Amino acid sequence: WIVVTDPEKRQAIAGLYARSFARYRASGDRTYADPTRQAVQQRVSSSADYLAEHMGDVPVLVIGAIFTGAEEFEPGSQAGLWGSLLPAAWSLQLALRARGLGSAWTTLHLTYEREIAELLGIPPTVRQGVLLPVAYTVGTDFSPAHRAPLDDVLHIDGW
Repeated sequence: WIVVTDPEKRQAIAGLYARSFARYRASGDRTYADPTRQAVQQRVSSSADYLAEHMGDVPVLVIGAIFTGAEEFEPGSQAGLWGSLLPAAWSLQLALRARGLGSAWTTLHLTYEREIAELLGIPPTVRQGVLLPVAYTVGTDFSPAHRAPLDDVLHIDGW
């Protein structure tokens, strides 16, 4: 885990994140024919825009990383590596939430993983997997997100 509180380092990461986000945002149309799905997408897009604009204002950035033992991944090893890191990051998010802190899962910084590694002194045998901006939440009116019907996402014995 790399916890970044230094304002200059946070701003540098935020600048790289904003560059990556701008490319992502310009990469395609994210509209849906279903009005409910479109409304959800608009809220998600608005939230993502806000994060990209304010990443540098977030008081703490947490980068989940994992030691790979080599600069490149061995074929077939990625699932085992990420299968260790990603549940840990999710558990951290749940622990943060239980303490009144919010976070957002993002990986857009990985476009500039090498630059961020250089900024933070992360060795080449350690790979970043997730960036979690962490701050106290505004409000407490959280509710479950809309979920697609199970029959739309679950396939049994084949696609």
